[in-house]
Amino acid sequence: MASSMLWASRAASYLRISVFHRGFSTVLKDLKYADSHEWVKVEGNSATIGITDHAQDHLGDVVYVELPEVGAAVKQGESFGAVESVKATSDVNSPVSGKVVEVNEELSGSPAKVNSSPYDNGWIIKVEMKDAGELKNLMDSEEYSKFCEEEDSKH
Repeated sequence: MASSMLWASRAASYLRISVFHRGFSTVLKDLKYADSHEWVKVEGNSATIGITDHAQDHLGDVVYVELPEVGAAVKQGESFGAVESVKATSDVNSPVSGKVVEVNEELSGSPAKVNSSPYDNGWIIKVEMKDAGELKNLMDSEEYSKFCEEEDSKH
């Protein structure tokens, strides 16, 4: 009897830990974040854009990514494509304005890279930025983490 009680309390504490642990998505320090859950990594006037770990976690398994054309203009806060998951389709908004210089063609055949590697292999587009001043409108990693916690506490 005592050993099964011990096992049950171990199992319960394990479950509590794993549930608690999953509640926090990965947020990378050197990126900027939009309140619509896109990230941007800036190098000079080049900006790599994708959706955050928090966003992919809420979407579930991504099955399709709609990409814009190279050369298309994007505007801060406006949609440039979509991510379709088993649960929903969500617009992807650009955190910065500029011109699309590259799209992640690998997502056409492997959209799940958005889930497995949202900040590395799952990037969506690269943009030549028009106005680096727009970055002031975005959140840093601490602000974004806090934003996600507040948003999650409302659901």
